Amino acid sequence: MSSVVVVLCTAPAEGASGGFSVDRLARTVVEEGLCACVNVVPGVRSFFRWEGRVDVADEQLLVAKTTAAAAPALRARLAELHPYRVPEVLELAVSGGLPSYLEWLTASVTPPRG
Repeated sequence: MSSVVVVLCTAPAEGASGGFSVDRLARTVVEEGLCACVNVVPGVRSFFRWEGRVDVADEQLLVAKTTAAAAPALRARLAELHPYRVPEVLELAVSGGLPSYLEWLTASVTPPRG
């Protein structure tokens, strides 16, 4: 079993939410050492229930790779930087992968303090 997790987070499509930039969010969490890598997948259309009705939004999907130890800090930072009142932030356990990739990923994340 790996100590690596994948954190998924949807965000508004570019230009859809004022001055918000998904690229800036992704760069920030990598620069802060909260994750090793973030893939930004454009062109996501989300259908969801919000405030009693079904809504739809064009979004982007962030796929962040981090360690289980750093995941709580990453989740908190995503929520802090995100323009949505209730952002989607889901953590998925990784059961395995290419050992050299998992080693690189783990070495690229700053261990949480305390």
